[in-house]
Amino acid sequence: MTLFQISEPEASPLPHEAKRAIGIDLGTTNSLVAAVRHGFAVVLPDTEGRPLVPSVVRYADHGVDVGYEALARATRDPANTIVSVKRLMGRGLADLGDDRRYPYRFVEGEGIIRIATRAGIRTPVEISAEILKALRQRAEASLGGPVDGAVVTVPAYFDDAQRQATKDAATLAGLPVLRLLNEPTAAAIAYGLDNASEGTYAVFDLGGGTFDISILRLSRGVFEVLATNGDSALGGDDFDHRVFCWALEQAKLPPLSAADARELMTRARDAKEMLTGHDAAPIDAELSVGVIDATLSAATFTEISRTLVGKTLAPVKRALRDARLTPADITGVVLVGGATRMPQIRRAVAEFFGQPPLTNLNPDEVVALGAAIQANKLVGNREGDDWLLLDVIPLSLGIETMGGLAEKIVPRNSTIPIARAQEFTTFKDGQTAISLHVVQGEREKVADCRSLARFELRGIPPMTAGAARIRVAFDVDADGLLSVSAREQTTGVEASIVVKPSYGLTDGEIARMLQDSFAHAADDAQARALAEARVDADRIVAATDAALAADADLLDAADRARIERALAEVRRLRDGDDRAALAKAVAALNDVTAEFAARRMDRGVARALAGRRVDALG
Repeated sequence: MTLFQISEPEASPLPHEAKRAIGIDLGTTNSLVAAVRHGFAVVLPDTEGRPLVPSVVRYADHGVDVGYEALARATRDPANTIVSVKRLMGRGLADLGDDRRYPYRFVEGEGIIRIATRAGIRTPVEISAEILKALRQRAEASLGGPVDGAVVTVPAYFDDAQRQATKDAATLAGLPVLRLLNEPTAAAIAYGLDNASEGTYAVFDLGGGTFDISILRLSRGVFEVLATNGDSALGGDDFDHRVFCWALEQAKLPPLSAADARELMTRARDAKEMLTGHDAAPIDAELSVGVIDATLSAATFTEISRTLVGKTLAPVKRALRDARLTPADITGVVLVGGATRMPQIRRAVAEFFGQPPLTNLNPDEVVALGAAIQANKLVGNREGDDWLLLDVIPLSLGIETMGGLAEKIVPRNSTIPIARAQEFTTFKDGQTAISLHVVQGEREKVADCRSLARFELRGIPPMTAGAARIRVAFDVDADGLLSVSAREQTTGVEASIVVKPSYGLTDGEIARMLQDSFAHAADDAQARALAEARVDADRIVAATDAALAADADLLDAADRARIERALAEVRRLRDGDDRAALAKAVAALNDVTAEFAARRMDRGVARALAGRRVDALG
């Protein structure tokens, strides 16, 4: 009897014709690649069965080593072996502070960081591309052909520059990128679909170099991100560094060479990992300046890392506040990232939320698994459950307005993709161009936000101040990347820009922006009110000056003197800090110019009607 395979409409007629889709977790310490096979997401191992790829790249005489081969030579060749490159993505040399703590040879220049290696000058984008290329090759060998689509994960608190750098690296590695996906969201997808969960979950993601917290609602196949927060300069590497400093203090050794520092950092990481299941861990290292022979107890490790643990809880509180929830409202806490294996982290999470965290999925693998599920859906395969993802943007986006104010157009925690628009106008009579300054952050004044891009709209027809209608539209795609356009409504004149921010954003600035916004909320509100009052004052002063220049003959000496006195008072108070007095002076100027305005209007009407017959006016 002949057998026929029956497929759903639009599905592949044969199972082997399904497209090859992969999910990649590009991590600070380790990276992974996963795919959906036979309806289940699985991590793809190497030929030796190892699921992880150490995120280490070494430029050797014979070529490029990636992963375990590079890691094995990291101590002997630190200048050409790049570790934790994810922390350098989207950053400039000026953002590193003291670059002497790195064993690399940095090259001076503007913009993106450049490192001199044996193979020539390399950027973090190129170095990350080597890791992604190794993951692509592993996937192609495992799946039996070229990859049709990939989802690459990024920390939720990566800014536009870091996201763009990650996307550039994936493109350089030959990956057809379907989407950049926030790591906590990917973890929630894997956990929710694996456990058929519903409710409100917190995803606590502490990786090697970054920390994210996301609050998600899972309901009937819909994954809705309610809020996200974090610290893009906090991770397991910082705990390693605390152990490193403790061991150095115990041995009382002088400053270390690059090779010695890399050796001791490796021993510190080994000790940290050993303390996950033991009460003590040895730190033995033979360095060029002496020998370190110490034993780190779990209690001591907990004590020296107490402030780091505390730094993870502050973003958790902010994310809950943004989501308008309390710890009691959380159904469960999903742990993501190898650093969450530390006992002090698990204790702190359990104590804060009043419940033990969920640990039935491997925290190292869960992000890659979720990315694979998303990639499988985006590439068009119909294998698996039907579900919908609603992610958010972590920081507000807006433009600079008069008075140095930041007008938010896309507020933080808005669901993406999103398009928002707002109308603005000109400030001066006859203005034919407008400069637009795109900013990112939560503060009210532009000086306290991050500059993303500038562009100009030209060709506006000369009009009186306030007559032009300029529509500024923001479009944030599913990757969290931004494009902005400006259009003058009456003429159709338009300008636009795809925001490609400089690679010089410091990793900690995003978290600091939010922290500052909460700490200075009251001050910001007062500053905004004062700035708006100054803008109003400038507007009425300019209008009055223009009116006097054109029609001063309508005033007698007494009227002119009263207006001049009122003008002088507004000018005197304009640069002061007394908003109420300035508003009162502006109101007084409005009062004394009311009769003058009426006379000007009468003159204007008379001029318009001059020489015209009454019966022709209808």
